[in-house]
Amino acid sequence: MSPAARRAPTRGSRAFAATWWGQAWVRALEDSTLDAGRLSRGRTYARKGMVGDITVAPGKIKAPVQGSLPRPYRAAVHVPVLTSTQWESLLDTVAARARHVAALLDGEMPEELVEDARGADVPLLPRAHELDPECSCPDWGYPCKHAAALCYAIAARVDEDPFTLFAMRGRTREQIFTALRERRTAHAAESPAVLTPAGVAAAAAYTRWKEAQPPLPAPPALGALRGTAPPVAPPPNTGLDLDDLSALAADTARRARQLLAGDTTSVHLAQRHDAVRLAASHDTAGWSDALQLGTGLGALELARLIRAWRHGGPVGVTVAEQDTLAAPAVVAAARTALSAALADMTDEPVPIKTWRSRLTLGATGLQLRAGPDGRWYPYAEEDGQWWPCADPDTDPVTALTGAWTVRRG
Repeated sequence: MSPAARRAPTRGSRAFAATWWGQAWVRALEDSTLDAGRLSRGRTYARKGMVGDITVAPGKIKAPVQGSLPRPYRAAVHVPVLTSTQWESLLDTVAARARHVAALLDGEMPEELVEDARGADVPLLPRAHELDPECSCPDWGYPCKHAAALCYAIAARVDEDPFTLFAMRGRTREQIFTALRERRTAHAAESPAVLTPAGVAAAAAYTRWKEAQPPLPAPPALGALRGTAPPVAPPPNTGLDLDDLSALAADTARRARQLLAGDTTSVHLAQRHDAVRLAASHDTAGWSDALQLGTGLGALELARLIRAWRHGGPVGVTVAEQDTLAAPAVVAAARTALSAALADMTDEPVPIKTWRSRLTLGATGLQLRAGPDGRWYPYAEEDGQWWPCADPDTDPVTALTGAWTVRRG
């Protein structure tokens, strides 16, 4: 990563993290408490350099933090260590993709690796409830300002070296790469040597084939695909019947056709997101229940992600699960446009609350969220929770109009 990519803002909570994984640490900290005052004082302490040398050990990160007294306080943050089984799953996940190893060697943490690890039930990035701060000061805050300062200083450390996350979970950089080398050696010993014939580059061969082929024929109707039963029943005790297998085969055929046509949207989906795609495509109770069990999601969370997929595809699911930090100028321009549009839609003034890249429109029960693709994703409040409610658009007013129609319809 270039030095410019690591340069963080000098003000605000994001001043301590420029990378997405560093910002994920900050989000976990800020989601773990409602005490904004202590967090603010902790940011000030960290910005003034009042956090001493940080020591990272399995399950614990500690440092002296200077307070109002001459002697610094002893602050620490505890994070659960991964079990041996979880470490084996995580290392298998890293070793399975060469680009994961390459990214780690470059000092970067690929989002896809974190998604793959989460799919294997290995939480590499800490969740809000996993951060357990402590401090020798008499303040009973959770966290106190000294522990909060340490947490923000850790964000900068994580930003520079993502292996800090591995170390706090129980393994050092050296241990991880030693284990990866052992896996690679074992795999090479098990795989017979194969002489590779001379040929042409795959990309060039694919380009020539694509240019020479006529347009793809129209796919058969879904009913026709379902009417063709597989010749062999699925193995017993799999939970699948012939209808399920037929539907999966039809889904695979449709995805293959999309790939041949150049649509690669679903190629890099994490296991959990692919489960959401299947649940959104096959609206049957049996499939939803099985996929919910397989992903470990709650029923409401899966339903919310299904709706996010139907409105915005894989990007819609990403917006539902995490915040996109849009440029302040983009958010300000959207807010101005929405204020003008709302003045025409209603007789009452509608205050717009801005939080990160979310615009909540007063008492309308509507909210717009900025997506990483430059589109605005509409949400509506239902029973105290925010749910995707309409299709996104690059124009925030168009996105609002769609949500307004749904809300009033």
